[in-house]
Amino acid sequence: MLSFAHVDSFYDRSHILHDVCLDVPDGQVTAILGRNGTGKTTLLKTLMGLTDRMDGEIRLDDADLGSAPTFRRARAGIAYVPQGREIIPDFSIRENILMGSFARADGKREIPPLVAELFPYLMHNLDRNGGVLSGGQQQQLAIARALAADPKIILLDEPNEGIQPSIVEEIENVIVRLNREVGLTVILVEQNVSFVRHAAHRFAMMEKGRVVASGGIGDLSDALVHRHMAV
Repeated sequence: MLSFAHVDSFYDRSHILHDVCLDVPDGQVTAILGRNGTGKTTLLKTLMGLTDRMDGEIRLDDADLGSAPTFRRARAGIAYVPQGREIIPDFSIRENILMGSFARADGKREIPPLVAELFPYLMHNLDRNGGVLSGGQQQQLAIARALAADPKIILLDEPNEGIQPSIVEEIENVIVRLNREVGLTVILVEQNVSFVRHAAHRFAMMEKGRVVASGGIGDLSDALVHRHMAV
């Protein structure tokens, strides 16, 4: 179980998250929803220790992560696929993937067999530079890099944003497989409500840096979506 207890998070003096309390059960997909600018990305960055300051408590099982540096959180089994992917364009596909392996607790530096199973195109083009890939292929590469860390939890920040329609369904299928078949816990920031209803077990709705509703995916009503996501 990953849990946030009364978490506030800041960029310099800007107070972004306010008293966030959230439980993320092991082995489930938890979707984070809300309009743009409501703190969804900051929630993931706070979990990874990438904001300027945090108050409150973040716990993974019995470990307190709230004061741990980012690399300790990665070593604890949390992998992050950021919005925009942030691959290194001048590195090869192989080098980009292996970067993720530096977070492995066991010290292994290898491309996991799971990456070859999920993303055969990447494995057939390991020496190509990441910068020449399409947006969808770069998203696959970012997920592959995260999987090289051998994580227990994977954070996905709008993984379908800017992806060509032909690859969106592939990415969505990969996310479901990572949870249902591999057993990864997933925290998914996503605007596509129909995909969330298909993939997620639980949700948290954010508004102005606060969690304003949460529960099982069956509680994600149209009225709730309209109230907090309509523009």
